[in-house]
Amino acid sequence: MFSSATFAPGMVSLQLGIDEPVLPILALAVLFLGWRLIREDSGLAARPFLVQSATPVADEMVEITLKPLAEPIAVTAGQFVLVAFFAGPTFRGCGEFHPFTVSAIGADGHIRIGVKALGDCTRRLLGIEPGVSARVHGAFGTFLAERPAAAQLWLAGGIGITPFLALLRAGPLSQPTTLVYLHRSPADAAFLEELRVLADGDPQLSLQALATGSAPADLDSLLPVAPSLAGIECYLCGPPAMIAAVRQSLRKRGVKPRHIHFENFGFR
Repeated sequence: MFSSATFAPGMVSLQLGIDEPVLPILALAVLFLGWRLIREDSGLAARPFLVQSATPVADEMVEITLKPLAEPIAVTAGQFVLVAFFAGPTFRGCGEFHPFTVSAIGADGHIRIGVKALGDCTRRLLGIEPGVSARVHGAFGTFLAERPAAAQLWLAGGIGITPFLALLRAGPLSQPTTLVYLHRSPADAAFLEELRVLADGDPQLSLQALATGSAPADLDSLLPVAPSLAGIECYLCGPPAMIAAVRQSLRKRGVKPRHIHFENFGFR
């Protein structure tokens, strides 16, 4: 899926009338690209895992725990993985790789991912069963990596809560952080009770959870005013339309682009 190849100018020069072994060079290039495509797109670089549990956490959303069957993957909070799930006794597999953000990282190599029914495959995963085999490729992304020590504003929409949850599950925060969690209804508020417990136990974390219904959130009343945003790092995760609206609102409040970090869930 996410394979790519970059050729710098001058790597391979094709010039007529010069005695260069052009065909062998082209053949090697084609073989190399073919191997990259097979290795990444067919999952040969992925590692074997087993579904240990699948727990409903909100309307049309489950959290799946994956147990490594070989060497665990290296993953940090905020990253995503590509996962392909195969057939089980009563589960019809969907073997293509899909991206999922990691919602928890275990010391024993177990990982958890949040899955929202946003398409045919992810809807089928709502009924996945323990024992189903999977392959995991990754991890990818730098969304929450190398966060500065400054105060932070996190804004999550729906399934976009998962990277923040992974970070909170890893331990207490080291800087003042406000987490604004937007969801359509109480039935859609995945992990909300756990988030409240985490906020109660961490003096650095302030949680604001808001059910918005089907209408867009009123960002003017929700976001802090300009003076209180000075020096704050803003991290956004959720649907593309929400991300675009929040970025625009923050820019109007004087927040520079370098202080706005975002990841969206426009594909599944």
